[in-house]
Amino acid sequence: MKKSASLIVEELAPKKFGIKGQLWVVFLCVVIVLALYAYYQQFTKGLIITGMRDYALWGVYISNFVFFVAISLVGSLVTAVLRLSGATWSTPITRIAEVIAVAAIMMGGLTIIIDMGRPDRIANIFMYGRLQSPIIWDVLVISTYLLISLLLLYYPLLPDFAILKKHFNNRPKLSKWYNKFSLHWTGSKTQFKIYNKSIQTLSVLIIPVAFGIHTVTAWLFSTTYRPGWDSTNFGPYFIAGAFVAGSGAVVAIMYVLRRAYKLEDYITDKHFDYMGKLLVLLCLVYLYFNVNEYLVPAYKRTQEESAHLSDLFTGDYSLMFWLAIGVGLVLPILVLIFKKGRKPLPLFIIGLIVVIGAWWKRYIIVTPTLLHTFVPMEGVPESWHEYWPTSLEWMVTFGTLAGALLIMTILFRYLPIIPIHETIEENEERETV
Repeated sequence: MKKSASLIVEELAPKKFGIKGQLWVVFLCVVIVLALYAYYQQFTKGLIITGMRDYALWGVYISNFVFFVAISLVGSLVTAVLRLSGATWSTPITRIAEVIAVAAIMMGGLTIIIDMGRPDRIANIFMYGRLQSPIIWDVLVISTYLLISLLLLYYPLLPDFAILKKHFNNRPKLSKWYNKFSLHWTGSKTQFKIYNKSIQTLSVLIIPVAFGIHTVTAWLFSTTYRPGWDSTNFGPYFIAGAFVAGSGAVVAIMYVLRRAYKLEDYITDKHFDYMGKLLVLLCLVYLYFNVNEYLVPAYKRTQEESAHLSDLFTGDYSLMFWLAIGVGLVLPILVLIFKKGRKPLPLFIIGLIVVIGAWWKRYIIVTPTLLHTFVPMEGVPESWHEYWPTSLEWMVTFGTLAGALLIMTILFRYLPIIPIHETIEENEERETV
């Protein structure tokens, strides 16, 4: 249905939270406060209060970091790739993807600091870090990715801010802020020329950087000799998994925003159908890399790999492993190949399953490997041979997840969820056809 520009602006302009929205923000803030309390305990007493020891040097925090990095890939997937390919159907979901990417990568960087026993020494990484270290590669690529992601979120907002400045004339303070953030946008030909060129340049730049951040993160693991990580498959394996996790997050957030803000006319069943098709394709690719990652070592069955694979296939982590593969990866494929499975509600449920499965998959990647060291340690307590996060670790972890959701919630409160300017342009193009 064709709509007037004024009606589109009215429907897509940011709106105040209702009771449910306010309760949601309060809930997230309570979780974050509890997490801050837990982190204060960790900061003052040291990492000894966590479950991490000499065997499990990395735990739930690094699993969470890898998860956030994976989710952030959605920014390049939806925003950059679909923009460059000219897929206009993606317009209503580009900003959702951009916001998810920014929130995820911000909390991913924070999670690394949380994992440090002495966060006050974070400056040493920048002052004395060596380029031979993959840790430095990760720091540099994350910082670059965050900067480009912020610009890719901000630049397309310039025309929308100018529109909202006029729309909120009856609210001078809000209109003033939108005017400042619009950088005095007038919509001139010169501005549009720079605007389009900037977005295209950023879209091109973010793709190699996004691939780089996931490849470098994978190298942090695969450059070691540890069984389970010593793999040349890890780079593409991480990237494929990130595409799946990010797409699942977009699907879930799309559904929630559509219901909460009544955006059925803009985020239609067609968008869910397209995202469902994309998700099933990505799940198939990721399943292929999973087969490579586990089948080849299982066939060779070297002494170093044997204990690790036994833990995953039939041992302590077998239930978690098979659920992550079966429910988090195979089930979505079986559901999404059918059109009914790509309807909004079923796809929303599948999106949640994919995201939860993606988190546990990263936990499985990190933890079991650490419990099978390449060089055995002697004289350590038996309890160090196992790892399970303490309640304080879980509180901090849930706090970072709540933090990411709070960032998204605030951004969606003050930014138009769907690009207004692009939607108006596409609506006018349909009228001229």
